[in-house]
Amino acid sequence: MSDLRYRRHADLRLTELEGEGVVLHLKARKYFSVNETGLTLLEALKQPRTFDELVAAILTEYEVAEAVAAETTRAFLDQCLAAAVVETVA
Repeated sequence: MSDLRYRRHADLRLTELEGEGVVLHLKARKYFSVNETGLTLLEALKQPRTFDELVAAILTEYEVAEAVAAETTRAFLDQCLAAAVVETVA
C-alpha cells in the first residue's frame, strides 16, 4: 500500500449534471466532462486520498470486482494527472 495521496487541483470546479460531471479548470481555462465513475472519484478527491482509498470508494458505490475498480481508478488518475486536474500531495 502506497502512502502517496492525490487531491483535486485547487483551481478545479465540479458540477454534477444528469449523473455526469462538468469540470472547469480555472487556471488552465479548460472544460472537461467525466462519467459517473469519474464524478465519484473527483468527489472523493475533495480531501487527499490514497489510491487504495479511491478504489474503496468505487467498490462502495458500484458492484464491480476489485481488479476492475483498481484498473479504472488507475486509468482515471493517470488521465487527470496528465491534465493537471489531480495532483499528488506530499
